[in-house]
Amino acid sequence: MMATDAAGATVLETNNTGTNPDGSKMPDKKKTQFDVIIIGAGPSGYTSGIYCSRAGYDTLILSGILPGGQLVNTTEVENYPGFENGIMGPDLMMDIRKQCQRMGTTVVDDEAVDVDFRRRPLKVLTASEEYEGRAVIIATGANPRKLGLEGEETFKGRGVSYCATCDGPFFRNQELIVVGGGDSAVEEATFLTKFATTVHLVHRRDELRASKIMQERALNNPKITFHWNTTVTDIKGDQKMQQAILKNLKTGEELTLDVGGLFVAIGHEPNTTLFKNQIDLDEEGYVMLQSKTHTSVEGVFAAGDVHDRSYRQAVTAAGYGCMAAIDVDKYLTESTDKQE
Repeated sequence: MMATDAAGATVLETNNTGTNPDGSKMPDKKKTQFDVIIIGAGPSGYTSGIYCSRAGYDTLILSGILPGGQLVNTTEVENYPGFENGIMGPDLMMDIRKQCQRMGTTVVDDEAVDVDFRRRPLKVLTASEEYEGRAVIIATGANPRKLGLEGEETFKGRGVSYCATCDGPFFRNQELIVVGGGDSAVEEATFLTKFATTVHLVHRRDELRASKIMQERALNNPKITFHWNTTVTDIKGDQKMQQAILKNLKTGEELTLDVGGLFVAIGHEPNTTLFKNQIDLDEEGYVMLQSKTHTSVEGVFAAGDVHDRSYRQAVTAAGYGCMAAIDVDKYLTESTDKQE
């Protein structure tokens, strides 16, 4: 069951009646031991659950504070295979959740607050329970960094986007803004020129941080206009975003642009704080994979945006979820063979 929070974001309602929001029964509180524990319930987490359960493993998903991941805060999804006319993000995730549960996966709408991967069995703790598993899949995702503007929250999904590949086709024949100066920003600006009349690339410095080849492509693209030493200070509109206020950091001069959309491309933050000092993370906090979907700890795997800094699509996250589940199956099968 869906609801909206005070900020207007879509969330899954929870209750204290012993049932999940979709009416399915929550597991007996005494049931704390599973073959596989999946932390996170976006496309990667749910897909992992489907595959692990189909393989015959007793599987638990801890959905976290946002069951369904970032897609529950999106509107129409046009690029997920199987939906000719598109599908609303929350509907897609609820359908995948139901499919996951039909396969036998236990889904608990609770947040992992601590883990212990130093000994066997592996442990995942919530505020009220301690779960044990033979294998763990980390599918906690990543969140885009935000500008921190009030208008950014107001018009999220109504002109403000964090994924050009996902939403670019919705903005045909409009002027657009991309905020950022790294590879992601320049790549998104270049991609958006396929649809936009003009793309305004707004960067707070006087030179790009993107790779040389990407810079050259953008600088030579007649559809891209650069705004150096500039930030976005406000986003305005009615039902949808209509204007952005820019400010030059050196001169203080302000500029109002009439645009149809604004794409924030200033990086992502993986949701991995929970795993510091437990598994190897890179300098930006992404999970480092050792082989396939294996992390640095035996029996602990990762899937989706928590390690993927390149693609960040629902369909690729689902693909990684499938891969992690297959790797888990092989790991558990070999572990059982060794014990015998």
